[in-house]
Amino acid sequence: MNYSKINNLVGWLCALVATTTYVLTMEPTTSWWDSGEFIAAAHRMQIVHQPGAPLFLLLQNVFSNLAFGDTQQIAYWMNFGSAVASGLTILFLFWTITALVRKILVKKGEAPVCMEVLQIIGAGAVGAMAYAFSDTFWFSAVESEVYAMSSLCTAVVFWAILKWEARANDPSGDRWLVFIAYIMGLSIGVHLLNLLTIPALALVIYFRRTHKATVGGVTKALLIGCTVLAVILWGIIQYLVKLAAYSDLFFVNTLGMGFGTGMVFFAACFVGSIIYGVWYSIRRAKPVLNLVLLCLGSVIFGYGSFAMVLIRAKANPSLNNSQPDDAFSFLWYLNRGQFGSEPLLNGPYFDSQLTDIHQGDKEYRKGEDRYELAGSGDQPVYDRTTLFPRIYSSRDNHAWGYRAWLGLGDNERPEFTDNLKFLMNYQLNHMYWRYFMWNFAGRQNDVEARFDSRTEGNWISGIESVDQWRLGGENALPESLREDPSRNTYYFLPLILGLIGLSWQARRSGKDAVVIGLLFFFTGLAIVFYLNQPPLQPRERDYAYAGSFYAFAIWIGMGVVGLSEVLRKRLRLRVAIPVAIVLGFMMVPALLGTQNWDDHDRSDRYMARDMARNYLESCAPNAILFTYIDNDTFPLWYLQEVEGVRRDVRVVNLSLLGMDWAVRQLKLPINDAPALPITMKDHQFARGTRDYLYYHDYSIQDSVDLEKILALLLSDNPADQLEYADGSRRNFLPTKHFKLKVDKQQVVENNVVPEKWQEDILDTMEWTYNQNGVTRAELTLMDVLVHNQWKRPIYFAFTVPESQRLGLDNYLVSEGFAWRLMPVNAQRDPEVRERLVNTDAAYESIMHRFAWGDMNQSTYLDPTSRTMVGETIKIFSDTAEMLIAEGNIDAAKNIVNRATEVLPAKIYQPDIAARYPVLADQLYALGETAKANTLVERNLKFLEEQMAYYAAIGETKSLTQTEAVGIHNSLFALQQFSAAAEAHGQAVQYKQLQTVFDKYRKLFFEG
Repeated sequence: MNYSKINNLVGWLCALVATTTYVLTMEPTTSWWDSGEFIAAAHRMQIVHQPGAPLFLLLQNVFSNLAFGDTQQIAYWMNFGSAVASGLTILFLFWTITALVRKILVKKGEAPVCMEVLQIIGAGAVGAMAYAFSDTFWFSAVESEVYAMSSLCTAVVFWAILKWEARANDPSGDRWLVFIAYIMGLSIGVHLLNLLTIPALALVIYFRRTHKATVGGVTKALLIGCTVLAVILWGIIQYLVKLAAYSDLFFVNTLGMGFGTGMVFFAACFVGSIIYGVWYSIRRAKPVLNLVLLCLGSVIFGYGSFAMVLIRAKANPSLNNSQPDDAFSFLWYLNRGQFGSEPLLNGPYFDSQLTDIHQGDKEYRKGEDRYELAGSGDQPVYDRTTLFPRIYSSRDNHAWGYRAWLGLGDNERPEFTDNLKFLMNYQLNHMYWRYFMWNFAGRQNDVEARFDSRTEGNWISGIESVDQWRLGGENALPESLREDPSRNTYYFLPLILGLIGLSWQARRSGKDAVVIGLLFFFTGLAIVFYLNQPPLQPRERDYAYAGSFYAFAIWIGMGVVGLSEVLRKRLRLRVAIPVAIVLGFMMVPALLGTQNWDDHDRSDRYMARDMARNYLESCAPNAILFTYIDNDTFPLWYLQEVEGVRRDVRVVNLSLLGMDWAVRQLKLPINDAPALPITMKDHQFARGTRDYLYYHDYSIQDSVDLEKILALLLSDNPADQLEYADGSRRNFLPTKHFKLKVDKQQVVENNVVPEKWQEDILDTMEWTYNQNGVTRAELTLMDVLVHNQWKRPIYFAFTVPESQRLGLDNYLVSEGFAWRLMPVNAQRDPEVRERLVNTDAAYESIMHRFAWGDMNQSTYLDPTSRTMVGETIKIFSDTAEMLIAEGNIDAAKNIVNRATEVLPAKIYQPDIAARYPVLADQLYALGETAKANTLVERNLKFLEEQMAYYAAIGETKSLTQTEAVGIHNSLFALQQFSAAAEAHGQAVQYKQLQTVFDKYRKLFFEG
């Protein structure tokens, strides 16, 4: 038999099946999170967030051409690019498994016989298809994200080291090492995860080159591998560029030459040195030096894809994140300066107090004709530090999150043991092993458990005696949980087969088992230690560990061979091997495919695109729209940059507005949107200048005009600044009481408020600033408010948190998915935070312009989409309530009927159910009694089952915080539904609701 042909044919068949699966299930347009930014940037060759992915963007741009100019198909074809990359990953995984199994089963130099071929191919097929249908890998395979292509780089590199191992004694065998180095360099332009394979590759080389492996030799090989990893990760990626930047500093500031001259000179010298070194190694017959230099040159050549960043940044495209168009901004971009860094070896506790700030390395920025000093990196000094800090962050609500996970009281100080406890409970168990078990044991659901995963978002197996005995089996679960597409049960079978494979490889080839184990560790647990993640992550992070799951899939494949050896004790060889392959396939790939299909099938998902359209369509022409996070920004960029939707709206991300480059870009027009009315000069907000201006209370009682506040904050007059202990003088904020005078004529002429409210226009807007300092973002907002003069509509996306709205809440009017700034009193009921609704604009948008992502027809909604459902219900109910208050009953009825048409029929979570009572009350009030009763009964069924589930859990253990919140939301929803039914004379529904409410209120709060 021609083993090579069979190996190639079956490998390509697995890749075809995987790719077909991904194409059938991939998202037809943009998805949530980074996908929208990547698609927009790839389409027009723009710059994404740090540290960039230029090679990924270049390749995705190639796939975009398959749309042949149809802008609505560009996202589809870029998603197709990820599907193809993922399918090729399966191909190389198959070949990797077959190569490893063949090494064990077939003696070197011999050809495999029939049964051996069957075992080898069966192992490869089961392992490859197990990974193809695994939860984490499938998720990344169907969207335009870097992780699919990064996985392909990992697969190619590991396959290539096995090709080298088989040909290491050939005269040209080392060309595979050069090839690996080149792929490594290319992979930097996709994602850095691929570099973590280097220690495992070093061990393969050591085992192949040594005659007798020793502990010392293995240790030395690992140290060399880690050194090579460090050289690439820091030496090439960062310090090489840093040397080029300081060369440019010398050429520009000392020699008076143009920007970039020093970088070109340094690059020429460095490349020339490598070329000379290669020539020298050939002339002097130094093969090791020659190989090292060729590999170094290949890595740098592959790394050259980052030239795209510099070239395109110079062109200043619409999306130009960090604007890395000179040596030092490029260095800052590569170093992820925007995101900061986490302490690894030594650092503070989350409650440590700042005692001093030491100056770090000098930082430079590009000036008019020379580099200027932009200050120095601050090095904070704390009163308490610890080795190996795991609970270090005091940002956002992280301190509260640490205390919740550790069970610490409000005033209880953490100790070193809490570091280790958080490492074990959260970083290792919650943020790695939970994901591992998702892929190889089963997943409970996709609810993002941010405080405790015992009830939500945990792993399960589906074996009743293990995870369901206390609830009386699978049928005792609420329907919402039992039929949840994200509930996947694998009965430990993938895990068991993988452990069989690990055991088999360890017994038959311990060296290879160590290599795969090292790959598993460095692409999984090592990442946990390096990332040092704080609590309250905005989303699940399992995608970061796909390489580790890839390694375990190799063991799953080998598990087929191990299983066949077990079966051979009772069956003949020719029976045992086919039975093992069939059993392995049914136990893992078939099971994973059938369980995971429904929650990984995104072929009907349009929520991200349609909700982004709703944000834009909520805005009047020529508007300025302030957004805050990824999901209210990236899909909008996609629509504007790719599909050309509402390019007149200037989308301003407040999270990025704290960066000087973002403010500079806003001073320029893009697409159909003019520049923002920003009067600040570039030097007034440059990095290192006015990064943060502190508040010092000067006991000013009256409100101060915002224009005067802005002038004070921007003043270069020493008399307007405070002197600090370090001798520096800085601007400061003397009061939080602001006011802005309103020119009513301008407001009327620019149609800022509806005609029916023009008599309510205020002469002066007064408010209290809600921060203790002013960042560059707030400074820019103030500048816009002062100088816009009501010429352009100003909106805040409804997802922008209160802390980021400058304290302007009393003047923000709802117009759908965005709040418009108007000089009228918009706050209706501060206690429940209800605000005025511009019903004219909201009604027109809801009935005629908004799209709803087919949410009422989707078989499955992901967590982000479910959140949007809850917010959508509020938009419907707020608009209907205002229409009823205005006496426009027909329009209100249209709104609530539209809500029943577009909202999903299925209730997903108690917090979403708690949004429905207001809508039910409105349906009753508007005469839509049948629809209201249907809504009430559907929610009652869901809530009653949910409460019974919580009660069953409470019989065996104390309830978690997640469960307690679920009980509160459920009882609140029942109470509100009951009040609505009673108010509108629905006696039957009222009695049913009240009975359930009373039963569980007594059980949980009086029992």
